[in-house]
Amino acid sequence: MSASVAVVNPFSAQLRTASAEEHQAAEQSSFMSDLLGGRLGIEAYTDLTGQLWYVYRALEAHLDTLAEHPVAGPLADRALLRTAAIERDLDHLAGPDWRDTLAPLPATTACAERIRTLATDWPAGYLAHHYTRYLGDLSGGQIIRGVAERTWGFARKGDGVRFYVFEEIDNPAAFKRDYRAKLDAAGELMDGAERDRVAEECKAAFGLNGAIFAELAEHHPASRQA
Repeated sequence: MSASVAVVNPFSAQLRTASAEEHQAAEQSSFMSDLLGGRLGIEAYTDLTGQLWYVYRALEAHLDTLAEHPVAGPLADRALLRTAAIERDLDHLAGPDWRDTLAPLPATTACAERIRTLATDWPAGYLAHHYTRYLGDLSGGQIIRGVAERTWGFARKGDGVRFYVFEEIDNPAAFKRDYRAKLDAAGELMDGAERDRVAEECKAAFGLNGAIFAELAEHHPASRQA
């Protein structure tokens, strides 16, 4: 029975289907819509980048331990690491002293704390956040990069957008296929109840990211960017 389920409904497809509504809500949030529509200034983009720094530090803080985990380990690929790229972007966007003034929003703190807890207490649940963020960066994140380059004149794949540039991944499409295959293999190590639980965590991950966008929208309403 479990083998049949794995073939008919791969784990990657289960996560994508289960979180489709939450995924769409995050993508179509007012903040992201205004950012992609050119209705926000570079300050909003800088603040988004700063909040992501906290999220990715949490995602990447336990990689050595997670590398040994049978479920999370195969997906903890160091080619995905983003923290150093974000820091380089922030040096460019906000100056070398950005750490002195940057502070996490409440929603960012909640997201980062959830990731850190899962990384130590439930690595399969951590995987839901890993999937949500990194596959999003390799997909829709490239749209954000293009908009930022055109809107604020960043060099193509240069400082300011390096977060979205995966220099160690030559073929993003092939990498994403391989990632999904590894995700499907991870799902085969779980029973149905655990897969369902991870799918619920995937929905929660999109919700936590959406909450960050909502708080950013409060700080950067489009009407102020005239």
